[in-house]
Formats: sequence, structure tokens, C-alpha cells
Amino acid sequence: MSYIAIDLGTTNTKVIVYSDALVPLAEQSAKVVYFKEENRVEFDLDLYIDSLLSLIKNCCEKAFDHKPYPIAQIVLTGQAESLVALDKNNRPVRRAISWLDMRSQAECEELRNAFDAEVSYHITGKQDVIPTWPVTKILWLKRHEPDNFNKTAKYLLLKDYVQYVLCGEMIGEHSIYNFTHYFDIISKSYWTDMLRYCGIRENQLPQTVIPCTMIGFIRADLARELGISPNAKINVGTLDHFAGMIGTGNIRPGIISESTGTVLAIASLIDEPLFTPERLQLLCGPFDGTYVFLPVCESGGMSLEWYRNTFVKDASFEDINKGCENKKLPGAMICLPYLTGANGPDFNLDAAGVFFGFKEHSDKYDFALAVMEGVAHMLNNNIKHLAATGLKTRSIISTGGGAKSPLWCQMKADITGYTVKVPETAEAACLGAAMIGAVSEGQYPDYKSAVAAHVKMKKEYQPLRHEEYAFKSELYDRVYGSLQDSYHLLARWQQK
Repeated sequence: MSYIAIDLGTTNTKVIVYSDALVPLAEQSAKVVYFKEENRVEFDLDLYIDSLLSLIKNCCEKAFDHKPYPIAQIVLTGQAESLVALDKNNRPVRRAISWLDMRSQAECEELRNAFDAEVSYHITGKQDVIPTWPVTKILWLKRHEPDNFNKTAKYLLLKDYVQYVLCGEMIGEHSIYNFTHYFDIISKSYWTDMLRYCGIRENQLPQTVIPCTMIGFIRADLARELGISPNAKINVGTLDHFAGMIGTGNIRPGIISESTGTVLAIASLIDEPLFTPERLQLLCGPFDGTYVFLPVCESGGMSLEWYRNTFVKDASFEDINKGCENKKLPGAMICLPYLTGANGPDFNLDAAGVFFGFKEHSDKYDFALAVMEGVAHMLNNNIKHLAATGLKTRSIISTGGGAKSPLWCQMKADITGYTVKVPETAEAACLGAAMIGAVSEGQYPDYKSAVAAHVKMKKEYQPLRHEEYAFKSELYDRVYGSLQDSYHLLARWQQK
């Protein structure tokens, strides 16, 4: 009994085959190919699926000696918002639109004016309407590509489409549909007023189910093509952040986990919905009846990647870490890493990146260190708001690419004052997906048992410089607060 975990990431698509003991047998990944133009980010679905199927096939060939490969379940996780439009023959009407795509700014403003923000928050759990949400892209299609809008018979999200390819079923799941801005997280149904306004028919959208649900068997022709047992089941899994929660043991209230990947995401499970005055992002959780606070800072790990790609292209992240380790801590500069605006708790779509405090002797590592500290300050501010809801914990589970950096982990501990724990596995989302398969197959009676068997922490970072960083935390907030009027003026000037 083996499991395939598929992580439909933003930068890479990843496939890992796990044994029945949830030991990785083989792993393959491939970069997602994007077509970018100004504020548009799209990808070709046929190329995407061909790449994914090749990864599955190659992984199985490495993991097993003979066919059919003994796969019990294929479990999916990954990104949420990338939009797929299909015609009446279930073929793509156009290229898929990535969640990174920012073309729908005008549509966001239109929807803000059409729907009360507080009402929207209590329906969707979202602070504001932003271009990331698929509803804004659908409204953009209606306004700018009416032919494609009229040809579209089905709107799916990327994970839905992959599930459809694998088993022929068009089904969504709640943890992904949290992010559409046309899904009611309390009633677990579509928001009809929003659909009506945007001209979306409910029969254009898939049925939705609770996360971690098995929805069918792999298509017989695909099983033959890939060499997989035709008895392999397809499990909808859950959002990558939620799979990462499972893969790190964050499965009960009172735990915080953070992932610094392309985005910085902070997650904490709660037993019932709680709407907060500052509109902390609230989502349907990975388990039936649960909810999750999930503050997301879209320019998290992306900020350091942007810095490297723009200024030190020949340096690896390891090189950057080594250079920063030689610097005095706390660093000499402040960075506001708002490359895509500021998400919660200091919501401001007009916010932009800022370096403050550099001098003639400042070098490339001073700037890199400032970026890393800036992301840690964003983490700190979000954790303060989580604590204000009554959350009681003194540790953070850290995952994602950022967890590979001892310097960054120590920095997060120092700035937040919390112990930072790093799990043994670097692939928390894929392990979480494999655990979903194992629990739903009955291999474990519950997630608590699966976590006890497979989740271990390899290192802990205690706060050592919290008092020293207190001044920089205050300065970070002051610099950000002082720029609000300037941000709005700059945004208006840039839009001319």
C-alpha cells in the first residue's frame, strides 16, 4: 500500500511516492512554465498536465520494480486560486490565469463599491477584494474577453482540473474554495449575490466537498498509461498550507505554524468561526467543522528571491546566508518587504517596498539581511494579532524554504520572542498529503495517531536577542506608519 502526494506549487510541481510506512521512495519536481506580460501571469494547461503526468510516471518507475504500481491513493495539495475556464467539451477556453496575475485591479475596485466590506468578510472570511481572487478574474473576462466569457461552460480552480484529468470528476473542496470570493465559509455554499453580479451561473461551478475526501478511482486509460493500479483512489486532499499543518502536527487549537515559501503564511486551527475587528483571514479548515486563521503575506519569501534575482543573480541562497551570518545582529537597516502591497494585519494595497537606513558602507548583505528581518517583522505583527484572539502558545512550527536557513529561524525567534521549531521533514505539505491518504485508508485511526508516528522536530531556536530587537520592531512599525499618505500619493501618480 503506497501513496502518491502531488503538490501543485506556484514555482514547482512536486510528486513524491511514499511507502505504507510513509517513507519517501522517490521524488520528482518540475518548474511551472509561465507566460508573463506586464501584470499578467498565465500558463498552458496541456503543458502543465503533460509535465505532471511525466513526473508521476518517472517517480513510480524509480520507486517500484514492476507494474502495476501498488498505489492506494493519489492525494492532492497545492495552490488555491489559479483559474481554469473550460468550454462545453471540457477543453480549456484559454490559458489558465495564475493567482500571481494582477490584471483585475479595476474589477477589485468595482466589487468593493458593490459589496459592503464587513458583509463580505462575514461571508468569505477575507479582509478585502484583491486581484488574487478568481472572482475578479472572471469579471475581468466578462469585461475584456466577452467571447471567452460566453464560451465558458465551467470555471474550475487548478486542483479541480487536475482531479478531473485524473478521475473524470469535477469536484472542488472547501479549503480551496475559501479563496474564490464567491464561497460562503459558514454555509459551505456559493455566494449567490456575488455570482449574480458577475454573471456566473451556479451550474458553471463544481460541486464542493469537505477536504480530504476520496472522489473516485484513477481513469482506466490513465492507469494503463502510467502503469498504476486501476484501484488507485483520487483524494482531493487540501490546501498546501493545511497539508503542511498536518505534516507538522498542527492539528489542534493552540498551535501556530508558519511557512516562508513564495508567500509567508501563518496558520492556527480553531474549533468554530471567529470574526475579528481587524478582519484576520478566516477559512474553512482541513477537517470537517474546523476553521483556520490564515494571515498571508504575499511578499514573504518572494522578497528574498526578488532581491537575489535582481541584485545578486550569481549567488545561491546559501551564499546569501553565509554573507549575512558575518553581519552584526540586529541588522543596521529596515526593509518593508511589501512588493505586492501589505496584507493583514496592516492592510494596504498601495504599500510598496522600502529600504531605510542604508549608508555609504552598506553592502549587498546588509540589504539581504534587512529583507530577512523585514519578513520576520511581518510574522511578528501577525502573531501579535493571533495572540489578541486568545491564542496561548509560546512556540512556532517553521516550514518552507525559509526553514532551511538557521539564520532566518533564529531571527524569527529573536524578533517574535517565541521558540521556533523546525520539523525533520522539509516536505511538510507532501508528508501531510500522504498522511491524509493513510488516515482515509484506515492505516491510522485518526490524525493524532499519524502525527505521533511520523512528525518529529529536528531543531529548536530559542529567542536570544528579543530585547535587542524590540527597538527595531518599534522602528519598523513607525516607518511603515509614517508612509501611509505617501503610499497612496505614489499609487495615484503611478496610475496616471
